[in-house]
Amino acid sequence: MAIINNNYRKLSAGYLFPEIARRAKTYQDAHPGSMLHKLGIGNTTEPLPESILAGLHEKVDRLGKADTYTGYGDEQGDTPLREALAAYYKDMGIDISPDEFFVSDGAKADAANIQSLFDENNVVAIQDPAYPVYVDSNVVSGRTGRFDKNQGKYGGFVYLAGTEENGFFPTPPEGKVDLIYLCSPNNPTGAVATHEQLQAFVDYARNHKAVIIFDAAYAEYISDDSLPKSIFAIPGARECAIEINSFSKFAGFTGVRLGWTIVPKQLSAEDSKPGELHAMWFRRQVTFFNGASNIAQAGGLAVLSKQGLAQSRAIIQYYMENARIIREGLQSAGLTVYGGDNAPYVWVKTPQGMNSWEFFDQLLNQCQVIVTPGSGFGSAGEHYIRVSAFGHRDNIQAAVQSIQNNLVFSKE
Repeated sequence: MAIINNNYRKLSAGYLFPEIARRAKTYQDAHPGSMLHKLGIGNTTEPLPESILAGLHEKVDRLGKADTYTGYGDEQGDTPLREALAAYYKDMGIDISPDEFFVSDGAKADAANIQSLFDENNVVAIQDPAYPVYVDSNVVSGRTGRFDKNQGKYGGFVYLAGTEENGFFPTPPEGKVDLIYLCSPNNPTGAVATHEQLQAFVDYARNHKAVIIFDAAYAEYISDDSLPKSIFAIPGARECAIEINSFSKFAGFTGVRLGWTIVPKQLSAEDSKPGELHAMWFRRQVTFFNGASNIAQAGGLAVLSKQGLAQSRAIIQYYMENARIIREGLQSAGLTVYGGDNAPYVWVKTPQGMNSWEFFDQLLNQCQVIVTPGSGFGSAGEHYIRVSAFGHRDNIQAAVQSIQNNLVFSKE
């Protein structure tokens, strides 16, 4: 008799983005012909630049000829791409060996799969609010108790709350934990950790033999040179941190699918020696993964060329101008707004103490604007919404104008 993994039953009902889609459909069914302005899910919208398309096309053409056809590649990633990634970090003043990079089909899968390296009895600390995959992957792996609807939390997790008071980036936990999930620039708040804030976590992890799982998927959106773009800019991080990154928001690869994870050889856990976790992740990848698409990897190599970087960064500036329009427009509408300066997300406080879904519904019904309720990212996200800067400029401007013209609430 087959028995299911009962941990799936612990997952809180309704994944965030399908619930948003359900409410949007309900509204449109009741208002046929209505046009909705989408400022919700963080999906890129602008076309790939020419130099990256050329890299993709060249690889496709080579696959069409017998003398240049390639099948399976290295599970760890094509060597030229890993060397280019090492050079990319070198330009940031960070030395990472090419064989410490593991190329994947995106950061989300790696963020879920990386916890398989660690025993189910590890105590997990989660930056709150957080991208749901960090939480849900650990729930289904058996590291938590049941979900408490009243608290909006799972038993067994240590939640590191990002609040207005701490600039939406938490301090290290007071007690001992084993795994720590951090994301900077943060999704959903848009907050970016300073060197000092990350150093505090690195010091904590080294002192407690904990491991930091650091999501840097939005690092290219940091324009302030005083802010770190990688955990490995912090002294000591190679001994205690894994970094996950992606071409998705960096270069518009949300559908192309390409990312990477860095597992340093110096990394160790409480019961392991340096090098063992690196070897374990290598074994995991060669056993369960046949490598990222060779076409996508050719595109990634094109992204990291001088021309590809320039063109990708120009699109990032386009999205950041969208973020400025959103931030200033919502401020002019009387809302309290954070983020949107070094990240493509604007974090908006709900008016009059409304909960996140109430304000979501108000924006949908009054302004025909779809956002993302902050509570969907964790209990510390309650009373906030996330607004995404990904979108065509005219759509962004129309959405902001609709909010300015139609949102009605008491400003007292």
